[in-house]
Amino acid sequence: MGKTQIGELFFKERVLRLPSPWPERFRIAISERNLRLLITSLIVLFLLVLGSALLIQLMESRTTHVNEQNRLSALHGQLAAQHIKTDFATAAAAGGAVPDVDLAYLGRLLPADALSEQRIFAIAENTGKIIASLPAKEGLDGKLITSVLSPNFVTDTELNSGRMAPLLLATGEDAFVALYDLGGFPGSLIVIQRQQDVLSAWRSSVTQVTTLFTVTLFVLMLLGAAFHWQAGKAAEADSILGVATARLDKALDRGQCGMWDWDVSKGIIFWSRSMFDILGMPVKGDYLSFAEVVERIHTSDTQLEAAVESLLDGEITSFDREFRMRHEDGNWVWLRARVALAPGEAEDQPHLIGIVFDITQQKLADRLNKEAELRLMDAVENISEAFVLWDADNRLVLCNSKYQQFHSLPASVCVPGTAYEDVVRSAKEPAIRKRIGLSKGDKSEGRSSEVQLADRRWLQINERRTKDGGFVSVGTDISELKMQEERLLLSERELMMTVRDLQKERLLADQQAQRLAELADKYAREKTRAEAANRSKSEFLANMSHELRTPLNAIIGFSEIMQAQMFGPMGSEKYSEYANDIHRSGQFLLDVINDILDMSKIEAGRMQMEPEMLHLDGLLDEVMRLVGPRAYEGRVAVERAVPAGLTLFADKRAMKQVIINLMSNAVKFTPEGGKVIIKATKTEGAVAISIQDTGIGIPSRDIEKLGRPFEQVENQFTKSKGGSGLGLAISKSFIELHNGSLGIRSAVGQGTEVTVKLPDRAA
Repeated sequence: MGKTQIGELFFKERVLRLPSPWPERFRIAISERNLRLLITSLIVLFLLVLGSALLIQLMESRTTHVNEQNRLSALHGQLAAQHIKTDFATAAAAGGAVPDVDLAYLGRLLPADALSEQRIFAIAENTGKIIASLPAKEGLDGKLITSVLSPNFVTDTELNSGRMAPLLLATGEDAFVALYDLGGFPGSLIVIQRQQDVLSAWRSSVTQVTTLFTVTLFVLMLLGAAFHWQAGKAAEADSILGVATARLDKALDRGQCGMWDWDVSKGIIFWSRSMFDILGMPVKGDYLSFAEVVERIHTSDTQLEAAVESLLDGEITSFDREFRMRHEDGNWVWLRARVALAPGEAEDQPHLIGIVFDITQQKLADRLNKEAELRLMDAVENISEAFVLWDADNRLVLCNSKYQQFHSLPASVCVPGTAYEDVVRSAKEPAIRKRIGLSKGDKSEGRSSEVQLADRRWLQINERRTKDGGFVSVGTDISELKMQEERLLLSERELMMTVRDLQKERLLADQQAQRLAELADKYAREKTRAEAANRSKSEFLANMSHELRTPLNAIIGFSEIMQAQMFGPMGSEKYSEYANDIHRSGQFLLDVINDILDMSKIEAGRMQMEPEMLHLDGLLDEVMRLVGPRAYEGRVAVERAVPAGLTLFADKRAMKQVIINLMSNAVKFTPEGGKVIIKATKTEGAVAISIQDTGIGIPSRDIEKLGRPFEQVENQFTKSKGGSGLGLAISKSFIELHNGSLGIRSAVGQGTEVTVKLPDRAA
């Protein structure tokens, strides 16, 4: 065949309608397979229908048999119970003796067939004891019903129901039970039939039917097996071709390849089914025209015509080409074809037979590898370190420009594959001031070192072995880290000096602490001595107060007698004036002594409070009887703003003295024409008493002094008024003993307000 004829075959599309390649025998075998499946299905269906019908019939016969047996048992029981009732009724009517209910009597009542099917008849008294039973082999005589039947028989079995009820026996067996009353006899008739005895006859019929069904099943299975054996022998030869074809398709599919058989003279190509799968084409027979194949080949790839012509001309015996074919979804699939020329049935009908591999994934992987390699090269080039990689044969794999600059390498030796010795000969080592080795492990695994260059830069060089036997070297500029390390060392030295200074300071502090401890101990001793002296002072004042009050009582009493001139006139008016002065001075001194005595008791802790419920109105009335004359003499107005019925829980004497002291101070330090207001309010949990005056006022710096014993605010007005300076201190102490508080607000020239707050119910 010439090249012109081949070209005509290539470019002339020939659509051939060829008969199916499968032989006629294979199509017959396919029909026989369907027939075998049909016959097998019919046999199975027949057996299923027959088995189901037999099963339904057996279940229905079981129900019928159980019902019939229960009906017969119930009839026998009713008949026996009726006989007993009749006998006892007849005996009662005739006035004769009642029959003895025993085993012989029960045997006479029951017909001959009553004990068939293993039925049990028993008569039990009202006490639950069985007195007669048949058959005697059951041994029920003398037993209690509860030892024969389950305890639930009372609720599960209906008396005289005329039917057998299912019940569990005391032995755990399933049974049917019926109960009947016996009229004049005080007891019951029990009919028992075990379920297994009821079904014994039915099981015999089941055994017969099962045997018949098994024989039928065995015969049909033999017939089906013989038919399959005959059909299998007939189709064995045809199935070999199908198995071989299936194996070939499986192997081609698993290997992602296809098989071509190109009949050049006819222009048709046999494709394996895997080729259709590779290109996503629907299977439409086993042959394609060459025109259908050519239109799917990419126009940029090598055309197959030239390769085929070379094969036909004998220039080559086979060819191996890579090309692209269009997938059914429009994508391009890379294929690799290995084809050889093979003779056909006739000399002028050559065939091209070969294997086609799907290499799309391989092409994709190659492209991804190239992209990854480019990314790696770009990443290595852009890192800030000098990087070089050597293979197991000490040949250069790749390096970046920083490594080239560091060693001043020419571009000619920085290509992959250059030997390590050639790179070393071409490198210019930089001037090194200092080298520090860092590696302490196995040097065969790698090493690390730090190098200081002549320009004072520091480099850390790390060399590590790779898994393939090569090694990688990375040089990192650590100048900033070294500078930071120097700064840290300097800071560490400064810190050590600071620590030493702190240790000195700590030693000094320990010494000072020891001195402070000694001073604290001395202070404690002095405090103890001062407290002892204070207690001695309080005791002395208390004793002296008692001693002074005795002569003062005489002085005050005699001065009052002289004022009243009880024994006649004294003569001169001066004596009366002197007597008034003596009385006033003695009274003042007595008040001072009383205050000192109270203060001493408070400081000594001997002041006892006896709180009670007080009416504030009455308390203020008593206070006003003492303070009112002084206010009248000083022309000071006193106003009260106290709600009626206000009560508080406090010691009467202490509270009276507190209000007298505060009112006296307010009247004393208020000039003529002034005013004193006493108010009282009750809030949640507390009673507040406020005494406000328009007096001289107190400087803010002196307010905190008030309340201390013998403390007074010194000014020209207070000097003229006099006083011991204990009244406010005593008042404050009394209030604190009541768990209350005393507050003072004042302004110079505007007056003073003293507020006392007491809890509603003091502890």
